[in-house]
Amino acid sequence: MTARVDHAVTSGTFSLDGQTFDVDNNVWIVGDDTECVVVDAPHDVEAIRRVVGGRRVLAILATHAHDDHVRVAPELARSTGAPVLLHPADRVLWDMVHPDLPPDGALADRPEIDVAGTTLRVLHTPGHSPGACSFHAPDLGAVFTGDTLFAGGPGATGRSHSDFGTIVASIRTRLLTLPPETVVHTGHGDDTTIGAEAPHLPDWLARGH
Repeated sequence: MTARVDHAVTSGTFSLDGQTFDVDNNVWIVGDDTECVVVDAPHDVEAIRRVVGGRRVLAILATHAHDDHVRVAPELARSTGAPVLLHPADRVLWDMVHPDLPPDGALADRPEIDVAGTTLRVLHTPGHSPGACSFHAPDLGAVFTGDTLFAGGPGATGRSHSDFGTIVASIRTRLLTLPPETVVHTGHGDDTTIGAEAPHLPDWLARGH
């Protein structure tokens, strides 16, 4: 059975640096009718479980550890038995949300995640946060970028533990090198493609100087 991408949107808040905002987050589920992985676990376990259905969850992959991407990750892990995998460079942010519950594994140790006959390649794409990761599924023609790349440009870098030059370098070297037809599934908002965003790189580079 061929792997596919399923999708849910959950609503809640994002808090950092003493400010809180209302946000809608995308949740991406990659798999077939038997097994899957979940990309990000933001606000609502039941909304995610409804999309997962009766499938076995192999892993919960965190694109990064801002609270609006990992808030219910431990709860989802308990209810599914799946490990939460996070890049260790984002542990400082994780500990702000779950100080007594460490993640189960490190994405830095898992360059590839296999699920339902397809492979997700783990790309470390820091800038929005130190341990931000994207997940490239070549067989599906898709990349899951969290808050690193959106329709319209790089993710926000105006808060602690973020850096604009770093995020642009990540996008230039790790994402824009993917095939232009690759669909970009983002952490918030609409999809885009690598080809649609690539022409804007000179503008982003100019903003960084």
